[in-house]
Amino acid sequence: MSGKLIVIGGGAAGFFCAVNAARMNSSLKVVILEKTKKLLSKVKISGGGRCNATHACFDIDEMSTKYPRGGKFVRKAFHHFFTTDTIEWFKERGISLKTEPDGRMFPVTDSSQTIIDCLLREVNKYSVDILMNAEVKILRKENEIFKLELSDRRCLTADFVCIASGGYSKSSMFDWVKGLGHSIEQPVPSLFTFNIPDHPVTKLMGVSVNAARVKLIGTKLEETGPVLITHWGLSGPAILKLSARGARELSDRKYDFGISINWLPEDNEQALTIEFQRFRFDLASQKMCNKNPLGIPQRLWEFLLDLSLVSKEKRWADLTAKEQNKLVRNLCNCEFEIKGKTTFKEEFVTAGGIKLTEIDPNTMMSKKIPNLFFAGEVMDVDGVTGGFNFQHAWTSGFIAAKSIAARSV
Repeated sequence: MSGKLIVIGGGAAGFFCAVNAARMNSSLKVVILEKTKKLLSKVKISGGGRCNATHACFDIDEMSTKYPRGGKFVRKAFHHFFTTDTIEWFKERGISLKTEPDGRMFPVTDSSQTIIDCLLREVNKYSVDILMNAEVKILRKENEIFKLELSDRRCLTADFVCIASGGYSKSSMFDWVKGLGHSIEQPVPSLFTFNIPDHPVTKLMGVSVNAARVKLIGTKLEETGPVLITHWGLSGPAILKLSARGARELSDRKYDFGISINWLPEDNEQALTIEFQRFRFDLASQKMCNKNPLGIPQRLWEFLLDLSLVSKEKRWADLTAKEQNKLVRNLCNCEFEIKGKTTFKEEFVTAGGIKLTEIDPNTMMSKKIPNLFFAGEVMDVDGVTGGFNFQHAWTSGFIAAKSIAARSV
């Protein structure tokens, strides 16, 4: 049959689908449509310009828990193309990935351009065409042929289409896909930081805590990890992961909610109260402000003393039971009212997209329309921060490519 494949979207998932399909079936004509004038823009900025290509997790069940939406779907997909396959795919093309202490994996060059150049080399090697400023406005299927109308009125045809257009912030932006009969899970933002307007904690901007437990008050949602205090509120991996886990709930609350932070996640109030008895004895003559025995940043320690109405001149021996209880509470259960969110850098991720019940995870093909495929964030799959969204892009792009190459023989 051979034929023509049009991939809609010039991001990670789209490129991976296009180059692998062209490689697996040399008689297939492959074209990438990119609606902007930039290719692989998220790859470029990911990980501060280093490209967090995947995560060093080699257990499918464990990896699938990192997706607040789509965990069961990716669990099936990962049996076809997993982290190990991503590492090997890039290694075969001369690119080694290294693992950071937190599990994130980057090219050893520490440059996202390495990944971009690799994908562009593959495009050239397998003669994949790229059309820029090519936004699809209408997509329909007539007599087994897909017909695409672009915003500049150009019309294209294809035997196969893979939609890898990324996440959309509004459901109306999916209208051209809905015309094919697919359903959309309402998109909401994911991976954002928490705003605390005019709160004194923001004066500590730049202070980070290596491990803190952040809980969304009134729910069972909590995450433990690094927390960074910013001039607008709170950020860092624990906050970003919590924003992903609670994306729908926080949207419903219009980003007006409470959190509690345990700055000492290994401790609870009861255990810390016992420790404080020892501190008051061992450090009796020392000023509390000068002697912080808990290992948290000094500026945060002084802030928590102020918050607990403990004088900086107070000596450990003179700490009253009331002051101690308040300080222990603020160390283990420090509450903040969140009012709004801020998108994390430029790494915009959405929860929502094409309903997964309408896609076969073993082929990425639509269950409604033969030869229509999906890859990447356009589906209702999103991961927490740490390379998980890119792994989904590689996996879904590869599976779609393999399915298309086989069907076009």
